[in-house]
Amino acid sequence: MRDTIKKHSDFLMTDENPTAKSAFFYVRMKPCVIADTPRYGVVATKKTFKLAVHRNRAKRLLRDWVRANEKYMRPDMDYVFIARRAILDALRDDGRGAMARALKYLKKNPKPENDK
Repeated sequence: MRDTIKKHSDFLMTDENPTAKSAFFYVRMKPCVIADTPRYGVVATKKTFKLAVHRNRAKRLLRDWVRANEKYMRPDMDYVFIARRAILDALRDDGRGAMARALKYLKKNPKPENDK
């Protein structure tokens, strides 16, 4: 099982970090801060989820989906998952499938696409 990101500075990403999008979340990856210790973090903002119970549910769902799809995560990368509003209506299997597709996409395409 991967460790979790706890420090605010480790959550910060740039536009150069590879990103995958789903209806339920965004995921970004960047090289590990500490070698050989891959981590992940989940974000559910107050701007997106006004009620604490919704923020907690979104984070709980993301953590469940990460545990189910950890095999698709690269061992040399940290991941940050940002919840979107639609996650509250997601079914467990739909979310796990979306997570698997996003992680497989990032594994195949580690470089971000240049926007034109």
